[in-house]
Amino acid sequence: MATWDPDQYLKFSDERLRPALDLAARLPHAAPKRVVDLGCGAGNALPVLAARFPGATVQGVDGSAAMLAKAAAGGFATQQGDIATWQPEAPVDVLFSNAALHWLGDHATLFPRLLGCLAPGGVLAVQMPAMHAAPVRAMQEALASDSRFAPWLAGVRSSLAILAPADYYALLRPRVATLELWLTEYVHVLKGPDPVAQWALGTSLRPYLDALPEDRRSGFMAAYAQALRPHYPAQADGTVLLPFRRLFIMAQVAS
Repeated sequence: MATWDPDQYLKFSDERLRPALDLAARLPHAAPKRVVDLGCGAGNALPVLAARFPGATVQGVDGSAAMLAKAAAGGFATQQGDIATWQPEAPVDVLFSNAALHWLGDHATLFPRLLGCLAPGGVLAVQMPAMHAAPVRAMQEALASDSRFAPWLAGVRSSLAILAPADYYALLRPRVATLELWLTEYVHVLKGPDPVAQWALGTSLRPYLDALPEDRRSGFMAAYAQALRPHYPAQADGTVLLPFRRLFIMAQVAS
């Protein structure tokens, strides 16, 4: 399991929160009693969900104690647990997951299991990056096979590629009352030195850096930043644009 640095992750908190806001805004449940943010991380979306459903109990679940400490600091109920096997104590009205489930494999088993956690009329609301082929991710895999780093990174990968929208439709539609799928590509305007590398440092780079000896990590980061620059050049004002594509899934079970 990757180690997480909440402060690094939150360097781009506004950009990372935007998809959660979009997902929460379209939640169709009228009056949920129990809302769970599965893979809540540092708790960015918990205030959003509490504001969206003021009458509900909102809880964050995550595997990282460091991230949960940030989430709990906001006064929200949290639970540490492996989101791959998590089961609620009671059925959930809204099961919300923003940029977490792409870290887990076997979605053909995972998603039906999560639907089984819902109360009648409950909603599974999911957002996942659809970025596996983008340079920000592809350059990581390329560097993992570089002779400077390969001895430590054999078999190490970041999150897996997610399924195609049609595959999620085929998997979920027979099991739910309503289903929405949509793709959004955000164009994040980033600032600072090598900001795309810094963005990845808070998320998809973690498995690689965790596997490397400490004296190899700075070299890996420098090589990664250099590899990204032609793909994400600085604009005339010095900012860097990061196009970031995300898949949204909104599935509601029968009442």
